[in-house]
Order: sequence, then C-alpha cells, then structure tokens
Amino acid sequence: MQVATGKSILNGIAIGPLHIYHKTESTTSVSSTLSPAEEWQRFENACEKAKEQLAGLYEKALEEVGEENAAIFEIHQMMLEDEDYLDAVKGIIETQGATAEYAAYTTGDNFSAAFAAMDDAYMKARATDVKDVSRRVVNILTGKTDGNLLGDKPVILVADDLTPSETVQMDKSKLLGFITRHGSANSHTAILARTMNIPALIGVDFDESWDGRMAVLDGYNHCVYIDPAAELLSTMENKRTEDLKQEALLQGLKKKPNITLDGKEINVYANIGSAADVGLVLQNDAGGIGLFRSEFIYLESEDYPSEDQQFASYKRVVETMAGKKVVFRTLDIGADKQAAYFNLDKEENPALGYRAIRICLTRKDIFKQQLRAMLRASAFGNVSIMFPMVISVREVRDAKEILEECRAELRESGVAMGEVEIGIMVETPAAVMMADELAEEVDFFSLGTNDLTQYTLAIDRQNPKLDAFYDSHHPAVLRMIRHTVEAGHRHNCWVGICGELGADLTLTETFLRMGVDELSVSPAAVLPLRKRIRSLDLTKEAEA
Repeated sequence: MQVATGKSILNGIAIGPLHIYHKTESTTSVSSTLSPAEEWQRFENACEKAKEQLAGLYEKALEEVGEENAAIFEIHQMMLEDEDYLDAVKGIIETQGATAEYAAYTTGDNFSAAFAAMDDAYMKARATDVKDVSRRVVNILTGKTDGNLLGDKPVILVADDLTPSETVQMDKSKLLGFITRHGSANSHTAILARTMNIPALIGVDFDESWDGRMAVLDGYNHCVYIDPAAELLSTMENKRTEDLKQEALLQGLKKKPNITLDGKEINVYANIGSAADVGLVLQNDAGGIGLFRSEFIYLESEDYPSEDQQFASYKRVVETMAGKKVVFRTLDIGADKQAAYFNLDKEENPALGYRAIRICLTRKDIFKQQLRAMLRASAFGNVSIMFPMVISVREVRDAKEILEECRAELRESGVAMGEVEIGIMVETPAAVMMADELAEEVDFFSLGTNDLTQYTLAIDRQNPKLDAFYDSHHPAVLRMIRHTVEAGHRHNCWVGICGELGADLTLTETFLRMGVDELSVSPAAVLPLRKRIRSLDLTKEAEA
C-alpha cells in the first residue's frame, strides 16, 4: 500500500479507481505518409463521427435549454456539409500532401479569419462556429477526447491542476473525488469542489503508476491510500457509511426554520455556479440562492454567450426556485477565472487587475447583454442583481445607470420585467470604509469574505505557499464584517455573507450576534448550518 498526503478541501471519503488526466493539445502533423485519397477518407469518416456527436449534443441541449439554443448544433452539422469548406480541406490534402487533421485545422483557421473580417454580424458569429467544428474533427482524427476528463465509469480524478472551467464541465455523476498536485485551498476550483460536495485533496505529489489503481481519498486525514489493504478498505467503507447516516439525520432538518433557541431568525441561502446546480439547492432545502456565479456561463462557453442563451439559463433557475430569492452576481471574470475569447492581457497582479465590474463598465456591450437577460428573467420570479468588486460610489452609480438603460430598452420593446433589488459585493477594504455611502445607493450588501480576507491581509489566496499565513478569522477581517453590517443597517440595507466564512460553524454565533441577516453557503453546507443555528442561545454569554 502507498500513502500520499496533501491538503483537504472537504472532509469526506471517496473510494474508487484513480484516473490521471493529462492536458494535451491535439497535434497536427503536416506531411502524410498516406495517399491523398486515404487522407480524404479519414477526413470523411471523422466528419461522420462529428455529426453523430453533434446530433447527441442537439438532443441534450433541446432538453436542457430549448430548441432555440439547441439550433447551434444543427448549424454545426450543416457546416460539415458545406461545399466550400469541404473543397478547401480536400485542396490542402491534395496539393500539399497534408494530413487530414492539418487540412481541417488550417481550413478552420482560414475560414474563421475570413468570417471575422466580414461586416455582417451573422457572418461574424460564424467565425467561432467554423473553428469549433474544425476543432471537433481534428480531435476525432488525433484521438483526443473532447471534454471528457473522467471516462465512462466513476473515478477519483488526478491532475496537475484543474481550472474552474474544467471543474464545472465535469459529469458530476462520474466524479467521486479529485486530487491535484497544485492549487490552493482558497481557489475557485476548491470552492466548486465544496459546492458539489466532492472530497478533494490538493498539494499531492502523485506519479503515473497510480493510473487505474484502487484508492481511498481520506479528506479527514488529508491523505490518499493507493491499493489499500483489505482491513483499511473495510474501515474506510464503514466511515463513509457513517457519513451517509449523518447526512440522512440532517435530512430531518428540512422545512425547519433557521431560528435560534431564543428566537433569532436568519436566512440561509445557497451559492451555485450554474442552472444545473439548482437541484442541489432544492435537495438541501436552502431558502433561496444568495449567489449565482454568472461567470460560469461564460467559462462553459467557447465564445460570448448570447443574451438569449443567458436568459434561458437565468429563467430556468428563477422558475425552478418558484418565488424564492435568486441573487445574480454580474460577470466576475478575470484573476483565476479566465475565458480565452475575452483576450485579457497577462497581468503581473491579476487579483488587483482588470476584472469583474471593471470589465463590465468598460465593456458595456457585454454588460448590457447580461443585464437585459437578468431583467427578462425577473418577470418569472424573485430576482436580485449585485455588482462585484466595487470600490466606489461612482462605480455603483455607473452600473445602475447602465441597468436603467437596459430597463428602458426592454420596456420600449414591451418586454415584461419584475421588481429587482440592487446590491453590491463588499469584498474590498475600500468598500468597507465607504459602507455608509454605498448603503445609500443599494438595497443590500453581500460580503465576499474570500476576497475581503485576501485584500485585507495582503495575501494571495491562490498561492499555496501562503496558506499558513492566511487567517480568515483575523481580527481585522471580523471587524470589517461588523463595520459593514452596522453601516448597512443604519441605512435600511440588509447584509449577508456569501463567502466561505458563511459556512464556518465556529463563526456562526459571532455572525448572528453581529446582526448578519443572511448566510449563503454551498448547498451541502445548508443543513449543517441550520443545525448549528438551531442549537444556539444568544441570551447566554458568547462561547469562548
């Protein structure tokens, strides 16, 4: 038996085979050893397989996002039958003696550049489509699996590192747990692991021989056992069974109020990253959604999602929540959350750089598209909108002005909308110090304690070397939270916490005594938090 240690992201046990994921780019050799006729046959075979994949994606999208949004996969199928596209591929194969993958890759690039240079908006949009179609064909020709990190059976995934976009696209039914060599306990990927309630270890020095071997990921003891002995395996299986029993006991708290023994009540909401996570919110009986991370719609896309695509996702969430509050955070891209098509410059200090509201206020076209989608969704339920990374009153006023422009445009078009609360994320020391002035501009504050801790302590939460110095309980952080709550309440502004500290049960009593109105946590943390709230008596002296 082999044992490796790391840092645990979530207490829990995962048992199953290990699967090592390698990030490899498709190679496209230029010269072929086959005849042009044989290469052309390879290309045609790959096209047929690509059409089968696209047909499957169409059916999946039809069920999840409706016919209008699924139509893109029909367009992609038609592109594979376009005579100009096929002639260009064939020409490169025949005149250059090239491989099918090189011909497909080059044609995709050439056609994409030609479409992008056109004035017609529809044709410009086809630039990304033709590149995507070509990439699919190239992946088939080179044997690269397209987006399937996990294979066909449930596994414990092992990788050097995982980006938020890779994590969010995984088939959760196939993911037992994950192990990475790099990463930080405070990264967005770690946050996603907690949201999905998946045991995970970071900082583990693994080797290639692990692939396919049976293992136990022990989140309680921060280690992984490879080829565990029968006795240890039995112990771990019993521990996992005990965990499931405890989860079952928590189910008895469903539909119970979040109220202390002395009668103080608080809202407990859930944080999610996509419409697919709404089931977890309902399953864990959250009172609403306190943070919908809208940027993951962008991270899951290979180009800017359209207003209609976003509206379909937002509407699905709002309708499913059936009148319960849904707080949409506007686009928080940048720093460790990168989408290639934004073409963001490399920055020396990305956490302090061009991100979140700074992108939205300078890329008004993107911002308005998102706000219009959110306003349209507000006609179907209880919607709130909040702006991230705010540092000044001017930013809030500018954002609200753009929101009003969107509202006026929709009203003029006869589009229905509901009443929408406006809030901001308080996640910078500047916002804390300006809390009184900011509270006069908005309906609510939501404390993003992950970034607030990072900026207050001047510690990069993505740097694992600094984990030992990262103290989320630092008195300065807690004083900032208290100051924000008091300032908000002075101006009839409710105050919640949507950062990781909201789920820290050792601080629940502290937050209740501060007067925090709402705690928004990962869905799996809702019932444990409810249990903690219902055990407290605030008339007694604070626990040591």
